Amino acid sequence: MSAISTRHMPRSRLGRVAAVTMLGAVLVSCGNEQAPQSEGRPVGVVTVEAGQFADDIQLSGEIQAKKDVGLGFRIGGRVLERPVNVGDRVTAGQVVARLEPALEQNALAAAKAALEAARGEVNTARNTFERQERLMNQGFTTRPRFDQALRAQETAQAQLENAEAQLELARDRLGFTELRTDVAGVVTARRIEPGEVVQSGQIVVQIARDDDRDAVFNVPASVLDTHLSDAKIRVALADAPAVTAYGTVREVAPQADPVTRTFEIRVGLQNPPETMRLGSTVVGTIELTTAAIVSIPASALTQQGRSPAVWIIDPAKSTVSLRSVDVLRFDPGKVILSQGLEPGETIVSAGIQTLHPGQRVRPLRGDGDRPRQQAAAAARRP
Repeated sequence: MSAISTRHMPRSRLGRVAAVTMLGAVLVSCGNEQAPQSEGRPVGVVTVEAGQFADDIQLSGEIQAKKDVGLGFRIGGRVLERPVNVGDRVTAGQVVARLEPALEQNALAAAKAALEAARGEVNTARNTFERQERLMNQGFTTRPRFDQALRAQETAQAQLENAEAQLELARDRLGFTELRTDVAGVVTARRIEPGEVVQSGQIVVQIARDDDRDAVFNVPASVLDTHLSDAKIRVALADAPAVTAYGTVREVAPQADPVTRTFEIRVGLQNPPETMRLGSTVVGTIELTTAAIVSIPASALTQQGRSPAVWIIDPAKSTVSLRSVDVLRFDPGKVILSQGLEPGETIVSAGIQTLHPGQRVRPLRGDGDRPRQQAAAAARRP
């Protein structure tokens, strides 16, 4: 390109040429510099944190004794008295009922008489045998008579032992006319009244032992599908919620109730307060805790095709990418994920509508200081 001659140009034209030359120089210098990079699209962010999700189930039940003892006579007879009533507190060894003892007293007297007679027979048989034994040694008696005296002594001794056993049995039966409790507790039911005739083994009174107490609930079959054996159950009085105790399931009924179609579970209470008396109505809260899960704000969830997804931020490049996740459940304001995210990753929680893969982003002012607070708030139950 030939140089432009300015020797014969007018001054006005010369000025325009100079201006064009300077503009070209400026453009050339600008072309040699790199354009400033974009700061990225402002978005809200959340740092992913793992937690445990608690789901509570509330049930209504009552306080019962861990062990109920039904007391009955070992022999039959006519009830003479029953000195205890429902609600009475009894101690070990206390008499709770008596039978008329006349028959057993007569049997005891007869056993004593039979024992004295058996002792007399033993003495007579022993004397006879000793005499036959001396005569046998002197040769003044026969072997048959000696053997007969020996057998008579042995028979008398056996009858004596039998009489002694009958006397002990008669004494025991006389003692069985008094019904004593071998445990301490509270009488919860009485089944007979004085004057009634009872059979051996028939329940006379029911006693709730003092040692431990259970909270008993009737639950549907769906509750049994949860891990009740690992659940920690909080039990509170229905009319005084501040009175509480904790326990675990120690027994589950193997068969449903034929009327309600529910299963009875017994929760063994740990150090229950005294105000949790037998028969009190209680409310049990079953605290079921899942394994480690991830909870994110509902605003962070989008879709990739037909699958739920979230926008992941690359901390090195400040760019976003879309990742599919598996949703465990939806709750108001949050989403519980079963897999797809790892603790410590940063996701976009606001401004996801116009993002595209590889786009640069920057956290909104203040979001960098609040990601963990936002994640913790999302993990809490509403």
